[in-house]
Amino acid sequence: MSITYSRTYADEAGESHIEELDVAVVPTDFAPPAPPLNLSSFVSVSRFGYLSAPAGWCGDWHPAPCRQYLVYLAGVIEGETSDGTVRRFGPGSVTLVEDTTGKGHRSRVVGDEDVVAVIVQLD
Repeated sequence: MSITYSRTYADEAGESHIEELDVAVVPTDFAPPAPPLNLSSFVSVSRFGYLSAPAGWCGDWHPAPCRQYLVYLAGVIEGETSDGTVRRFGPGSVTLVEDTTGKGHRSRVVGDEDVVAVIVQLD
């Protein structure tokens, strides 16, 4: 079994792209005596926080401040990479944003609901 998430990254020329990646999850005796859960390997992180972007918010071209996962809880955000790809992410979407160099990406809140997300910054 696997879980799919999106990755935004910059190539050697500084162009940004989005790709889909799968992370394997395997049955693991994680919290006995509860039954096993499907679990991925763990990743070291440096910080955790929440983000709220109000309806109407738009961030023009910018690189990510660091490698970070965003887990969307509410609202819909649209991301555009420099290769022209546009994707929308809503509740339940997970993105790994690591275009910390190059042209970066742009983002905007879609609709009239604020976006709420969890940010997990990586080491």
